[in-house]
Amino acid sequence: MILAISSSLVVWALFSRKLESLNISAAMAFVLAGLVLASWPAAVIDIQVGGEMLRSIAEVTLALLLFSDAARVNVGVLRQDRRVPMRLLMLGLPLTLGLGVALAVWLFPDLNPWAAAAIAAAVAPTDAALGAQVVEDTHVPLRIRRILNVESGLNDGIATPFVTFFVAGAVADTASQSSVTLGGAIADLAIGVLTGIAIGLGGGILLRYVRRLGWSSDSYRGIGVLALALVAYSASIQFGGNGFIGAFVGGLAFGSALPSVKEQDVTLGFDAQSGGFLSLVVWFLFGAAMLPALEAVTWRTVLFVVLALTVVRMVPVAIALVGSGLTRTTIAFVGWFGPRGLASVVFGVLAFDSLEEPDATPVLAAVTLTVLVSVVAHGFSAAPLSRRFGRYVAGLPEDAAERQDVPGFMSRSHGDRHRPVGPGESPRH
Repeated sequence: MILAISSSLVVWALFSRKLESLNISAAMAFVLAGLVLASWPAAVIDIQVGGEMLRSIAEVTLALLLFSDAARVNVGVLRQDRRVPMRLLMLGLPLTLGLGVALAVWLFPDLNPWAAAAIAAAVAPTDAALGAQVVEDTHVPLRIRRILNVESGLNDGIATPFVTFFVAGAVADTASQSSVTLGGAIADLAIGVLTGIAIGLGGGILLRYVRRLGWSSDSYRGIGVLALALVAYSASIQFGGNGFIGAFVGGLAFGSALPSVKEQDVTLGFDAQSGGFLSLVVWFLFGAAMLPALEAVTWRTVLFVVLALTVVRMVPVAIALVGSGLTRTTIAFVGWFGPRGLASVVFGVLAFDSLEEPDATPVLAAVTLTVLVSVVAHGFSAAPLSRRFGRYVAGLPEDAAERQDVPGFMSRSHGDRHRPVGPGESPRH
C-alpha cells in the first residue's frame, strides 16, 4: 500500500500542472487512483472503512487542517471585512444545518432521527482545500475569494459540535447502557474549547517571545507549529474533551497571537504542506474504501445528495446574503462553490464507527456519495465558472461590492503552496 500511495504522489507531482489545466483536481486524481488500485482486477490494496489505519490518519489530518485553516483567519484582519463572512457562518451555516436535517429526516424515515441529523451535519461544512481552485484563481475578485476562504476555513470547526451532538444522540438513543450521553458530548466540547485556547494562545505568545530573544530557529519553526496543532488535538482528548474542537479553537487562538499576515506565511508554511500531504493520502484511502459504502446507495440517497449540494447550500447562502450589496449572480456563485471534502469524510467515518446497524451503513453511504459527487462536480466546474464570473464582474461598476478592496489573506493550495493571494498575481488557469 505504501508503494501505491507514494507512486501516486510522485505521478501527481510530475503532472499536476497539466492535470489541473484539464480541470482535474488533486482530490479527483487521488480518489480515482485509490478506487482503481483497490478494485478488481488490480486490487493491490485492501482498505476497510472501519479500519483503525484509515480512521487514525483521517483524524490526525483533519485536526491538523482545522488548526492551520483557523490560524490563517487572523481575527484582527477579519474584523476589517467581517460582515459577509460572518453572515455565511452565523446565519448561512445554521440554516444549512437546519434545512439539511429536515431533508435527511424526511428522506430517510427508517433511520434514527439523530442519525439522519448526523448526515446533514457531516455534509454541511465546505472544504478549504477543494475550494482552493476558486480561491486562488485571480479571475475571481479578491473580495469574493476572501469570503470563500474565510467561510471554508471556519465552518468545519463550527460544524464539529453538531456532528458530535447528533452522533451522541443516536448512540444514547439506541444503547441503554451507552457511555456516550448528550451531556457528556457537551462537556467534551467545553473541555476542547478551554484546552484549545490555552494551548493555542500560550503557544503563540511563547513563539513571539522566544523569537524576540533570538532563541528560535526559523528552520524549525514550522515543525514546532505542526507539533502544537497535534498537542492541541491530543491534549484535548487526554483531558476528556473533543480533539477536533481543541485543534480548531487552538488554531484560532494561535492565529490571533501572530502579529501579521507575513508572519502567518512564514510560520504556517510547513504546517500547510504537511496537512496537504496527509490530505492527499486520505483522498487515496477514501477512494480505496468507498465501494462498500456506495453499494448501499438508494434513490433516496441520490436525491439527498443532489439537494444537499444545491438547494440545501444555495438557499441558505442566498438568505444570508440578502442586503449584502452583492448581485444575484455573485450570490449564486458563492452558493455553488461550497465543495464537501475532508471534514465530511472524517465525520462520516467517525459516525460509521460509533453507530450500529441499521443506521451506520446508510449514514456512511450518504456522506460518501455527497463527497464523491462534490469532488467531481466542483472540480470540473471551478476553472470555467471562475473565468466566466471574472468576465461578469469586470463589467460591473467600479464601486460594486464585489470589487471592494479588502485586507490580504492566506490560502491553502492543494498542500503545495501557502502564500498571500493578491490582485497582482497572474491567473493560474
